[in-house]
Amino acid sequence: MALDIIAARPDPALLDLPWDLPLEDWPKERLATLPRGISRHVVRFVKLSGRVLAVKEIKAELAIGEYHLLRNLGRLGLPCVEPFAVVRGRVDGAGRQLDACLVTRHLPFSLPYRALYSQALRPDTAARLIDALAVLLVRLHLAGFWWGDVSLSNTLFVRDAGAFAAYLVDAETGELRHRLSDGQREHDLEIARINIAGELMDLEAGGRLRGEDPIETSEQLLVRYHDLWNELTAEEEFDADERWRVDERIRRLNDIGFDIDELAIVTDLGGTSIRIQPKVVDAGHHSRRLMRLTGLDVEENQARRLLNDLDSYRVATDRQAEDEELVAHDWLTHIYEPITRSVPASLRGKLEPAELFHEILEHRWYMAEVAGHDFRIEDATVDYVANVLPDKPEEKAVLAPDTADTNEIPLSGL
Repeated sequence: MALDIIAARPDPALLDLPWDLPLEDWPKERLATLPRGISRHVVRFVKLSGRVLAVKEIKAELAIGEYHLLRNLGRLGLPCVEPFAVVRGRVDGAGRQLDACLVTRHLPFSLPYRALYSQALRPDTAARLIDALAVLLVRLHLAGFWWGDVSLSNTLFVRDAGAFAAYLVDAETGELRHRLSDGQREHDLEIARINIAGELMDLEAGGRLRGEDPIETSEQLLVRYHDLWNELTAEEEFDADERWRVDERIRRLNDIGFDIDELAIVTDLGGTSIRIQPKVVDAGHHSRRLMRLTGLDVEENQARRLLNDLDSYRVATDRQAEDEELVAHDWLTHIYEPITRSVPASLRGKLEPAELFHEILEHRWYMAEVAGHDFRIEDATVDYVANVLPDKPEEKAVLAPDTADTNEIPLSGL
């Protein structure tokens, strides 16, 4: 049987991978060193043409279905891994058929939840992961996607200005529909509650929880989800002379990172009351604004923090009356880029630039609180790079031939 590769932009280097071997037998020199998680399938991270790819061994029909589903989710702008290819028609040296492989791009600086719990994190880590997963699930449901296997294991997390941003990493059981019913959404939530409780109990048994109760934490997802869903979709009624509340509703949605493409406003016959309801909501209000002003493509909370620093720069330089784009260009040129580029090359794999900048801002605030006076951001950067950054774990993909046992068992990543 001939090897069959499905890809939007196929890389000829794919042909160099050992497709005639079961994935669990791939040679270590082909593998990339990355934090491992748990998966029902065999998964390996590989180096190819200067990038890191995740390869999952799975039945051909499932691989093709997930590949196209991930592409559709990407077209909708939803946070998920990027599909790269499907490889079918694999046979081993004895002529036996092997399962197909789904190939996705590894998300830089992303971590499975187990890797996060292996680090010295704050006691509220579980709550922050649940918040990120609640936002992801709301976004997926608003787009009509039923996940079917919501869990921490099927999610990758990226640091986002002290919080986390969550990305869907396994869409094998998912379905994309025009609209989800309340029952379908609640079914997804019940799956999430059970899965998350089990995952946290497993961590608890290994002594890796920091005081969180697995049941309470899993149920908190339902609370956070419903709060966010209601804020985004609930109808609101008020008196006609309180029209300022329309703007207030929009501002509240912007504050939690969502924008409104359409707003339904209905008045009663007497004109005494108004009802409003968001019709189309999308996440990324702050990240889109930062992208427009600076070209930086970062997570939502990071964008919020960088915009705050940009606004502070505008005030400090007394340029409130100047064009916003011009001030943003100067801030990018004289503040953001010099600070992020000043980090030694050997330490740049610790954090992505936007998260690094956020942490330096936090460090400057801490230094000022201790000393009782303000510090220049350049001085805070020197102190942070010397005393804090070296102790941070390496979070970017490590491309090394010696992978030890990192890929010896099935990984999460798909």
